[in-house]
Amino acid sequence: MDPSNGSYIIYTSRQFTNTLDSELFQTARMSPSSLRYFGIGLKNGMYSVVLQFAEIFFPDDETWKSVGKRIFNIYIQGDLKETDFDIKKQTNGKSYTVIQRQYTVEVMNNFIDIHLFWAGKGTCCIPEQGFYGPSISALSVSSYGSNGEGDSGSQRNSTISRTGLVVGVVVCVAVLGFLAFAGAFVWRQKRRRLEVEMEELFTIVGRPNIFSYGEIKSATDSFSLSNILGRGGYGPVYKGK
Repeated sequence: MDPSNGSYIIYTSRQFTNTLDSELFQTARMSPSSLRYFGIGLKNGMYSVVLQFAEIFFPDDETWKSVGKRIFNIYIQGDLKETDFDIKKQTNGKSYTVIQRQYTVEVMNNFIDIHLFWAGKGTCCIPEQGFYGPSISALSVSSYGSNGEGDSGSQRNSTISRTGLVVGVVVCVAVLGFLAFAGAFVWRQKRRRLEVEMEELFTIVGRPNIFSYGEIKSATDSFSLSNILGRGGYGPVYKGK
């Protein structure tokens, strides 16, 4: 089953389409049966897994090599994500064209398992023995949310923060409302006490004579100069009748 040169890495100098980094795809890892990647020591939570493929060994020309087919299954965390995945079929029969698959997975035991598995389909001997089965050019695993999505842990923290903020605002409003009510109550009590004291004073000394502005103006003949008695600290003093 092994390739004749014993290598599981394939190379090409061709340029690739549907990517800005052709050099990344000029090498790929291949296996006639199974490719498996493990990520260990991960924080539990949601992760974004991006797998990138490009067919290197089966060209899209009219030669006999172009009839080769690479078909495999994709498992992540033991769950079947793709059945009979064919790189060239995904790129409409074009080789040297990048295609990617993105999945959101949950890490529960601090590790992630990515498994590309040949299930016996496709060709086996084109261009020679061993060049079939899964092949992958690049992969990445990142904490879900690092590309703008919502990290569930961050969402929980954000929810807790928002809840704390709302509770804090409500408590502050309640305290301020209580202080305002207490201040208004004290002010009304003081005003009522002052009114009571003034009533007691008027009862003893009698109420003062209060005149309106019109009455004063009429009594002083429109503040005539002839009615000025003198001047005090607040201005002229008038005689009024």
